[in-house]
Amino acid sequence: MNTKLLGSSLIIAGTALGAGMLAIPMVLAQFGLLSGSLLMLFIWSGTTYAALLLLEASIKVGGGLGMNTIARKTLGKGGQLITNGLLYALLVCLLMAYIIGAGDLLQKLVTGFGFELSTLHSQIIFTVLAGCIVAAGTGVVDKLNRVLFIVMIAVLIITLAALIPGMSFNHFFEATNTNNVDLIKTSAVLFTSFGFFPVIPSLVSYNKKATHKQLRNMVLLGSLIPLGCYLLWLYAVVGSLSAEQLIKFDNVSVLIDALSSRFVGIHIILSIFTGLALLTSFLGVAMSLFDQNVDLFRKNRLVTYILTFILPLLGAIFAANQFLSVLSYAGLILVFIAVFIPMLMIRNIRKSAQTTSDDVYQVAGGAGAMLMSLFFGCFLIGAQLI
Repeated sequence: MNTKLLGSSLIIAGTALGAGMLAIPMVLAQFGLLSGSLLMLFIWSGTTYAALLLLEASIKVGGGLGMNTIARKTLGKGGQLITNGLLYALLVCLLMAYIIGAGDLLQKLVTGFGFELSTLHSQIIFTVLAGCIVAAGTGVVDKLNRVLFIVMIAVLIITLAALIPGMSFNHFFEATNTNNVDLIKTSAVLFTSFGFFPVIPSLVSYNKKATHKQLRNMVLLGSLIPLGCYLLWLYAVVGSLSAEQLIKFDNVSVLIDALSSRFVGIHIILSIFTGLALLTSFLGVAMSLFDQNVDLFRKNRLVTYILTFILPLLGAIFAANQFLSVLSYAGLILVFIAVFIPMLMIRNIRKSAQTTSDDVYQVAGGAGAMLMSLFFGCFLIGAQLI
Protein backbone atom coordinates (compact mmCIF):
# COMPACT_ATOMS: atom_id res chain seq x y z
CA MET A 1 0.00 0.00 0.00
CA ASN A 2 1.47 3.34 -1.08
CA THR A 3 1.46 6.56 0.92
CA LYS A 4 -1.62 7.90 -0.83
CA LEU A 5 -3.63 4.78 -0.07
CA LEU A 6 -2.40 4.75 3.51
CA GLY A 7 -3.46 8.36 3.84
CA SER A 8 -6.87 7.41 2.47
CA SER A 9 -7.16 4.64 5.09
CA LEU A 10 -6.39 7.24 7.74
CA ILE A 11 -9.16 9.46 6.36
CA ILE A 12 -11.57 6.53 6.75
CA ALA A 13 -10.31 5.87 10.28
CA GLY A 14 -10.33 9.56 11.15
CA THR A 15 -13.90 9.93 9.90
CA ALA A 16 -15.02 7.12 12.20
CA LEU A 17 -12.95 8.24 15.19
CA GLY A 18 -15.02 11.21 16.24
CA ALA A 19 -18.17 11.53 18.23
CA GLY A 20 -18.23 7.77 18.80
CA MET A 21 -14.97 7.92 20.70
CA LEU A 22 -16.72 10.11 23.22
CA ALA A 23 -20.15 8.49 23.20
CA ILE A 24 -19.19 4.80 23.40
CA PRO A 25 -18.08 4.74 27.07
CA MET A 26 -21.20 6.71 28.05
CA VAL A 27 -23.61 4.22 26.47
CA LEU A 28 -21.79 0.87 26.93
CA ALA A 29 -20.29 1.06 30.42
CA GLN A 30 -23.54 0.11 32.17
CA PHE A 31 -23.74 -3.25 30.34
CA GLY A 32 -20.28 -4.54 31.18
CA LEU A 33 -17.29 -4.90 28.89
CA LEU A 34 -18.02 -8.37 27.51
CA SER A 35 -21.50 -7.55 26.20
CA GLY A 36 -20.39 -4.13 24.97
CA SER A 37 -17.34 -5.51 23.15
CA LEU A 38 -19.30 -8.29 21.44
CA LEU A 39 -21.96 -5.87 20.25
CA MET A 40 -19.27 -3.52 18.91
CA LEU A 41 -17.62 -6.36 16.96
CA PHE A 42 -20.99 -7.30 15.47
CA ILE A 43 -21.72 -3.71 14.42
CA TRP A 44 -18.21 -3.32 12.97
CA SER A 45 -18.48 -6.44 10.81
CA GLY A 46 -21.87 -5.46 9.37
CA THR A 47 -20.75 -1.90 8.71
CA THR A 48 -17.52 -2.95 6.99
CA TYR A 49 -19.33 -5.34 4.67
CA ALA A 50 -21.83 -2.62 3.73
CA ALA A 51 -18.92 -0.24 3.03
CA LEU A 52 -17.35 -2.82 0.71
CA LEU A 53 -20.65 -3.05 -1.18
CA LEU A 54 -20.52 0.70 -1.75
CA LEU A 55 -16.91 0.34 -2.90
CA GLU A 56 -18.03 -2.27 -5.45
CA ALA A 57 -20.81 0.01 -6.69
CA SER A 58 -18.46 2.98 -6.98
CA ILE A 59 -15.93 0.94 -8.98
CA LYS A 60 -18.45 -0.66 -11.31
CA VAL A 61 -20.28 2.50 -12.35
CA GLY A 62 -17.06 4.21 -13.37
CA GLY A 63 -15.01 4.74 -10.25
CA GLY A 64 -15.06 7.52 -7.72
CA LEU A 65 -18.31 9.20 -8.68
CA GLY A 66 -20.35 10.92 -5.99
CA MET A 67 -23.30 9.16 -4.36
CA ASN A 68 -25.59 11.37 -6.46
CA THR A 69 -24.27 9.97 -9.74
CA ILE A 70 -23.88 6.41 -8.46
CA ALA A 71 -27.52 6.40 -7.33
CA ARG A 72 -28.74 7.81 -10.66
CA LYS A 73 -26.87 5.16 -12.64
CA THR A 74 -27.94 2.23 -10.46
CA LEU A 75 -31.32 3.17 -8.95
CA GLY A 76 -32.82 5.62 -11.45
CA LYS A 77 -34.08 9.13 -10.78
CA GLY A 78 -36.43 8.04 -8.00
CA GLY A 79 -33.64 6.21 -6.20
CA GLN A 80 -31.34 9.15 -6.79
CA LEU A 81 -33.80 11.51 -5.11
CA ILE A 82 -34.27 9.23 -2.09
CA THR A 83 -30.52 8.61 -1.77
CA ASN A 84 -29.72 12.32 -1.88
CA GLY A 85 -32.37 13.10 0.73
CA LEU A 86 -31.14 10.42 3.12
CA LEU A 87 -27.47 11.28 2.54
CA TYR A 88 -28.03 14.96 3.23
CA ALA A 89 -29.99 14.21 6.39
CA LEU A 90 -27.25 11.85 7.60
CA LEU A 91 -24.26 14.07 6.85
CA VAL A 92 -25.93 17.17 8.27
CA CYS A 93 -26.77 15.28 11.49
CA LEU A 94 -23.19 14.05 11.80
CA LEU A 95 -21.73 17.50 11.15
CA MET A 96 -24.15 18.95 13.70
CA ALA A 97 -22.90 16.48 16.32
CA TYR A 98 -19.26 17.28 15.53
CA ILE A 99 -19.88 21.04 15.63
CA ILE A 100 -21.68 20.71 18.99
CA GLY A 101 -18.85 18.62 20.45
CA ALA A 102 -16.01 20.69 18.97
CA GLY A 103 -17.66 23.97 19.92
CA ASP A 104 -18.04 22.78 23.49
CA LEU A 105 -14.36 21.82 23.63
CA LEU A 106 -13.18 25.06 22.01
CA GLN A 107 -15.19 27.10 24.49
CA LYS A 108 -13.67 25.25 27.45
CA LEU A 109 -10.17 25.57 25.98
CA VAL A 110 -10.42 29.32 25.47
CA THR A 111 -11.91 29.77 28.94
CA GLY A 112 -8.90 27.92 30.36
CA PHE A 113 -6.66 30.64 28.91
CA GLY A 114 -8.71 33.37 30.56
CA PHE A 115 -10.83 34.43 27.58
CA GLU A 116 -14.60 34.41 27.31
CA LEU A 117 -16.16 32.78 24.26
CA SER A 118 -19.84 31.99 23.85
CA THR A 119 -21.07 28.64 22.57
CA LEU A 120 -22.35 30.32 19.42
CA HIS A 121 -19.04 32.00 18.64
CA SER A 122 -17.04 28.84 19.32
CA GLN A 123 -19.21 26.83 16.93
CA ILE A 124 -18.94 29.49 14.22
CA ILE A 125 -15.14 29.75 14.53
CA PHE A 126 -14.67 25.98 14.34
CA THR A 127 -17.02 25.59 11.36
CA VAL A 128 -15.46 28.41 9.33
CA LEU A 129 -11.86 27.31 9.90
CA ALA A 130 -12.50 23.60 9.29
CA GLY A 131 -14.70 24.47 6.32
CA CYS A 132 -11.86 26.36 4.62
CA ILE A 133 -9.66 23.26 4.90
CA VAL A 134 -12.30 21.02 3.31
CA ALA A 135 -12.97 23.50 0.52
CA ALA A 136 -9.27 23.40 -0.39
CA GLY A 137 -9.69 19.85 -1.72
CA THR A 138 -9.18 16.16 -0.90
CA GLY A 139 -5.40 16.40 -1.27
CA VAL A 140 -5.20 19.07 1.44
CA VAL A 141 -7.53 17.07 3.71
CA ASP A 142 -5.39 13.95 3.15
CA LYS A 143 -2.08 15.61 4.03
CA LEU A 144 -3.48 17.45 7.06
CA ASN A 145 -5.36 14.37 8.25
CA ARG A 146 -2.14 12.29 8.21
CA VAL A 147 -0.52 14.73 10.61
CA LEU A 148 -3.61 15.04 12.80
CA PHE A 149 -4.09 11.29 12.94
CA ILE A 150 -0.49 10.57 13.92
CA VAL A 151 -0.73 13.20 16.68
CA MET A 152 -4.10 11.78 17.77
CA ILE A 153 -2.74 8.24 18.08
CA ALA A 154 0.29 9.53 20.00
CA VAL A 155 -2.01 11.43 22.37
CA LEU A 156 -4.21 8.32 22.73
CA ILE A 157 -1.15 6.30 23.78
CA ILE A 158 -0.18 8.99 26.30
CA THR A 159 -3.76 9.08 27.60
CA LEU A 160 -3.91 5.31 28.03
CA ALA A 161 -0.53 5.33 29.78
CA ALA A 162 -1.82 8.01 32.16
CA LEU A 163 -5.08 6.18 32.89
CA ILE A 164 -3.76 2.63 33.32
CA PRO A 165 -1.97 3.14 36.69
CA GLY A 166 -5.15 4.41 38.34
CA MET A 167 -7.56 1.93 36.79
CA SER A 168 -9.73 -0.27 38.97
CA PHE A 169 -10.18 -3.70 37.47
CA ASN A 170 -13.33 -4.17 39.55
CA HIS A 171 -15.05 -1.81 37.12
CA PHE A 172 -14.43 -4.23 34.27
CA PHE A 173 -16.88 -6.71 35.75
CA GLU A 174 -19.56 -4.19 36.67
CA ALA A 175 -22.88 -4.38 34.85
CA THR A 176 -25.44 -2.06 36.38
CA ASN A 177 -27.88 -2.88 33.57
CA THR A 178 -28.41 -6.49 32.44
CA ASN A 179 -31.39 -5.71 30.21
CA ASN A 180 -30.51 -6.98 26.71
CA VAL A 181 -33.17 -4.77 25.15
CA ASP A 182 -31.45 -1.67 26.52
CA LEU A 183 -28.13 -2.98 25.22
CA ILE A 184 -29.55 -3.45 21.72
CA LYS A 185 -30.89 0.12 21.80
CA THR A 186 -27.30 1.39 21.89
CA SER A 187 -26.68 -0.12 18.44
CA ALA A 188 -27.60 3.16 16.70
CA VAL A 189 -24.84 5.09 18.47
CA LEU A 190 -22.31 2.30 17.81
CA PHE A 191 -23.32 2.06 14.16
CA THR A 192 -22.91 5.81 13.76
CA SER A 193 -19.46 5.51 15.31
CA PHE A 194 -18.39 3.45 12.29
CA GLY A 195 -20.12 5.78 9.84
CA PHE A 196 -17.16 6.23 7.50
CA PHE A 197 -18.91 5.03 4.35
CA PRO A 198 -19.66 8.51 2.83
CA VAL A 199 -15.95 9.13 2.14
CA ILE A 200 -15.54 6.03 -0.05
CA PRO A 201 -16.60 7.54 -3.43
CA SER A 202 -14.32 10.53 -2.84
CA LEU A 203 -11.37 8.27 -1.97
CA VAL A 204 -11.92 6.02 -4.98
CA SER A 205 -11.74 9.14 -7.15
CA TYR A 206 -8.65 10.30 -5.26
CA ASN A 207 -6.92 6.94 -5.84
CA LYS A 208 -7.68 6.55 -9.55
CA LYS A 209 -4.60 4.43 -10.28
CA ALA A 210 -5.09 1.98 -7.40
CA THR A 211 -6.06 -1.63 -8.05
CA HIS A 212 -9.32 -3.02 -6.74
CA LYS A 213 -7.46 -5.14 -4.20
CA GLN A 214 -5.66 -2.04 -2.92
CA LEU A 215 -8.96 -0.17 -2.59
CA ARG A 216 -10.45 -3.10 -0.68
CA ASN A 217 -7.47 -3.18 1.68
CA MET A 218 -7.77 0.59 2.09
CA VAL A 219 -11.32 0.15 3.41
CA LEU A 220 -10.45 -2.83 5.63
CA LEU A 221 -7.48 -1.10 7.24
CA GLY A 222 -9.46 2.10 7.66
CA SER A 223 -12.20 0.22 9.53
CA LEU A 224 -9.86 -1.86 11.73
CA ILE A 225 -8.03 1.16 13.17
CA PRO A 226 -11.10 2.73 14.81
CA LEU A 227 -12.26 -0.68 16.09
CA GLY A 228 -8.99 -1.13 17.98
CA CYS A 229 -9.01 2.45 19.27
CA TYR A 230 -12.62 2.21 20.42
CA LEU A 231 -11.98 -0.98 22.38
CA LEU A 232 -8.84 0.38 24.05
CA TRP A 233 -10.56 3.66 24.92
CA LEU A 234 -13.62 1.86 26.29
CA TYR A 235 -11.49 -0.33 28.56
CA ALA A 236 -9.45 2.65 29.78
CA VAL A 237 -12.46 4.83 30.61
CA VAL A 238 -14.48 2.02 32.20
CA GLY A 239 -11.49 1.10 34.33
CA SER A 240 -11.18 4.71 35.49
CA LEU A 241 -14.82 5.66 36.13
CA SER A 242 -17.79 3.71 37.43
CA ALA A 243 -20.79 2.85 35.26
CA GLU A 244 -22.99 5.00 37.51
CA GLN A 245 -20.88 8.05 36.65
CA LEU A 246 -20.68 7.42 32.94
CA ILE A 247 -24.41 7.07 32.29
CA LYS A 248 -25.00 10.55 33.75
CA PHE A 249 -22.73 12.30 31.23
CA ASP A 250 -24.32 14.10 28.28
CA ASN A 251 -21.44 15.99 26.68
CA VAL A 252 -17.74 15.85 25.88
CA SER A 253 -16.48 18.30 28.48
CA VAL A 254 -18.32 16.50 31.30
CA LEU A 255 -16.45 13.26 30.57
CA ILE A 256 -13.13 15.11 30.44
CA ASP A 257 -13.84 16.94 33.71
CA ALA A 258 -14.67 13.65 35.46
CA LEU A 259 -11.42 12.01 34.35
CA SER A 260 -9.44 15.16 35.15
CA SER A 261 -10.72 15.18 38.71
CA ARG A 262 -9.06 11.80 39.26
CA PHE A 263 -5.87 12.23 37.24
CA VAL A 264 -3.94 15.46 37.66
CA GLY A 265 -2.72 17.03 34.42
CA ILE A 266 -4.71 14.83 32.09
CA HIS A 267 -7.26 17.54 31.25
CA ILE A 268 -5.13 19.13 28.52
CA ILE A 269 -4.18 15.74 27.04
CA LEU A 270 -7.81 14.62 26.86
CA SER A 271 -8.94 17.94 25.40
CA ILE A 272 -6.34 17.65 22.63
CA PHE A 273 -7.27 14.04 21.95
CA THR A 274 -11.04 14.59 21.78
CA GLY A 275 -10.55 17.77 19.77
CA LEU A 276 -8.45 15.94 17.18
CA ALA A 277 -10.96 13.07 17.05
CA LEU A 278 -13.79 15.49 16.33
CA LEU A 279 -11.74 17.45 13.79
CA THR A 280 -10.68 14.39 11.77
CA SER A 281 -14.28 13.16 11.69
CA PHE A 282 -15.56 16.57 10.69
CA LEU A 283 -13.04 16.76 7.83
CA GLY A 284 -14.02 13.34 6.46
CA VAL A 285 -17.78 13.85 6.66
CA ALA A 286 -17.61 17.44 5.41
CA MET A 287 -15.41 16.32 2.50
CA SER A 288 -18.09 13.79 1.53
CA LEU A 289 -20.89 16.35 1.70
CA PHE A 290 -18.79 18.95 -0.15
CA ASP A 291 -18.02 16.52 -3.01
CA GLN A 292 -21.68 15.48 -3.12
CA ASN A 293 -22.70 19.12 -3.49
CA VAL A 294 -20.05 19.69 -6.16
CA ASP A 295 -21.43 16.68 -8.06
CA LEU A 296 -25.00 17.93 -7.68
CA PHE A 297 -24.55 21.66 -8.27
CA ARG A 298 -21.90 21.52 -10.99
CA LYS A 299 -19.04 23.14 -9.09
CA ASN A 300 -20.89 26.25 -7.88
CA ARG A 301 -18.51 26.92 -4.98
CA LEU A 302 -20.69 29.42 -3.12
CA VAL A 303 -23.79 27.22 -3.09
CA THR A 304 -21.63 24.22 -2.24
CA TYR A 305 -20.01 25.97 0.72
CA ILE A 306 -23.32 27.23 2.12
CA LEU A 307 -25.05 23.85 1.89
CA THR A 308 -22.05 22.00 3.28
CA PHE A 309 -21.26 24.16 6.30
CA ILE A 310 -23.91 26.78 7.04
CA LEU A 311 -26.88 24.40 7.30
CA PRO A 312 -25.16 22.04 9.80
CA LEU A 313 -23.99 25.08 11.78
CA LEU A 314 -27.56 26.38 12.06
CA GLY A 315 -28.72 22.94 13.14
CA ALA A 316 -26.00 22.74 15.79
CA ILE A 317 -26.96 26.15 17.15
CA PHE A 318 -30.58 25.08 17.61
CA ALA A 319 -29.66 21.61 18.96
CA ALA A 320 -27.18 22.68 21.63
CA ASN A 321 -26.58 20.08 24.39
CA GLN A 322 -28.14 17.33 22.26
CA PHE A 323 -24.89 15.53 21.42
CA LEU A 324 -26.05 11.93 21.98
CA SER A 325 -29.57 12.59 20.66
CA VAL A 326 -28.26 13.86 17.34
CA LEU A 327 -26.02 10.78 17.04
CA SER A 328 -29.04 8.51 17.59
CA TYR A 329 -31.02 10.25 14.84
CA ALA A 330 -28.03 9.96 12.52
CA GLY A 331 -27.81 6.25 13.32
CA LEU A 332 -31.37 5.61 12.14
CA ILE A 333 -30.79 7.44 8.84
CA LEU A 334 -27.43 5.69 8.41
CA VAL A 335 -29.09 2.26 8.34
CA PHE A 336 -30.95 3.10 5.14
CA ILE A 337 -28.19 5.00 3.34
CA ALA A 338 -25.27 2.77 4.40
CA VAL A 339 -26.89 -0.70 4.36
CA PHE A 340 -30.05 -0.85 2.26
CA ILE A 341 -29.09 1.61 -0.50
CA PRO A 342 -25.72 -0.09 -1.33
CA MET A 343 -27.51 -3.46 -1.32
CA LEU A 344 -30.03 -2.21 -3.88
CA MET A 345 -27.24 -0.69 -5.96
CA ILE A 346 -25.29 -3.95 -6.04
CA ARG A 347 -28.42 -6.01 -6.72
CA ASN A 348 -29.18 -3.93 -9.82
CA ILE A 349 -25.56 -3.86 -10.97
CA ARG A 350 -25.06 -7.61 -10.64
CA LYS A 351 -28.42 -8.28 -12.24
CA SER A 352 -27.57 -6.20 -15.30
CA ALA A 353 -23.95 -7.47 -15.31
CA GLN A 354 -22.86 -4.24 -17.00
CA THR A 355 -19.76 -2.48 -15.73
CA THR A 356 -17.33 0.10 -17.09
CA SER A 357 -14.34 -1.76 -15.66
CA ASP A 358 -12.28 -4.41 -17.42
CA ASP A 359 -11.42 -6.14 -14.15
CA VAL A 360 -14.69 -6.99 -12.42
CA TYR A 361 -14.60 -6.46 -8.67
CA GLN A 362 -17.10 -8.19 -6.41
CA VAL A 363 -17.34 -8.41 -2.63
CA ALA A 364 -16.99 -11.95 -1.32
CA GLY A 365 -19.93 -13.81 0.17
CA GLY A 366 -22.45 -13.80 -2.66
CA ALA A 367 -26.18 -13.97 -1.99
CA GLY A 368 -25.68 -15.40 1.51
CA ALA A 369 -23.68 -12.40 2.67
CA MET A 370 -26.21 -10.05 1.08
CA LEU A 371 -28.99 -11.78 3.02
CA MET A 372 -27.03 -11.43 6.26
CA SER A 373 -26.55 -7.74 5.48
CA LEU A 374 -30.31 -7.42 5.05
CA PHE A 375 -30.86 -9.01 8.47
CA PHE A 376 -28.19 -6.68 9.88
CA GLY A 377 -30.06 -3.63 8.60
CA CYS A 378 -33.39 -4.94 9.95
CA PHE A 379 -31.72 -5.56 13.32
CA LEU A 380 -30.55 -1.94 13.45
CA ILE A 381 -34.02 -0.65 12.54
CA GLY A 382 -35.54 -2.87 15.20
CA ALA A 383 -33.05 -1.55 17.76
CA GLN A 384 -34.45 1.94 17.15
CA LEU A 385 -38.08 0.88 17.44
CA ILE A 386 -38.04 -1.33 20.55
